[in-house]
Amino acid sequence: MNDTIQQVFRILESADGPITADEISRELGIPRSAVSHHIKELRESGHDIESSLDAGYLLVRSAGPITPEGIKKVLRTSFVGVDTRYYESVGSTNWAAKKLCMETDPALLNGTVVVAEEQTGGFGRLGRAWASPKGGIWASIILTPKMPVDSLFMIMMAASISVARAIRRKYDLGALIKWPNDVYIGDKKVAGLLLELSADGDEIHYCLLGMGIDANVDVGELSPELQKSVTSIKAELGHDIDRASLLAMILREFESRYMIVQSGEYEPIIREWKSLSLTLDNRVSIRTARKSFEGVAIDIDQHGALIIRRDNGRIEKVIAGDCVHL
Repeated sequence: MNDTIQQVFRILESADGPITADEISRELGIPRSAVSHHIKELRESGHDIESSLDAGYLLVRSAGPITPEGIKKVLRTSFVGVDTRYYESVGSTNWAAKKLCMETDPALLNGTVVVAEEQTGGFGRLGRAWASPKGGIWASIILTPKMPVDSLFMIMMAASISVARAIRRKYDLGALIKWPNDVYIGDKKVAGLLLELSADGDEIHYCLLGMGIDANVDVGELSPELQKSVTSIKAELGHDIDRASLLAMILREFESRYMIVQSGEYEPIIREWKSLSLTLDNRVSIRTARKSFEGVAIDIDQHGALIIRRDNGRIEKVIAGDCVHL
């Protein structure tokens, strides 16, 4: 495949929808006839490319395995995901990542991504079981951050922003963030995040940022109870997506925000999180280990605590607990 054909393929691959021959022609500075010729060669080499007179060309996305090769060809990061470890099936990607950290100096693994086709023992916050069938994006990022332990929630905020932004930009779906660590489309959960820490006091050895995204999951095959509260990108769009391409975009979005967090500049992250919040300004029911109450979510602080105004006017700061929108 010559350089120009590769450039045409990259344009098709990075497009969020159909793209016309005129657009490709202008971007590459080649005649429309050359575009048509290169499209023909791409089809002959096995790529499934749809075309229409009105919309242009559309590369039919791969619904195959979420391989390191598929991720790397569209990754464009400096360290996050450059080293990607792939598994057909694992108990959980966080467990696999933790094993790597036990076998190798975590500093040498900074940015390493562990990804699996399925998790047989996936779990979320508070150790709750998380259904992780084939078709989802089940991944963990190994990080060795240099920051105070009590500010680690900023990493979670950066990650949830990155997942929501990638879904919004790539598929024009209104993904929003539900406190503390979920991404929703409408009133249904599409992704969840989890941060695990290995530290001695204030000295952080490493963090494991786990993410579970219902990408090509067939919601109809989940339990009736889960079907009430869970959606997938496939269910929202009506077709499979290229999971490797989505994960690569999430990793790009995350790396840029992670570097902001590492610089100590928390305010831009907090501001962006608030702009994507599904929880703020909503009436919520809070349940913590010690008490339950209702009120309006009015703010979030730099440690990730949700600020609630109770009906009696009292202000409560919730560091950890269950939050249900009313």
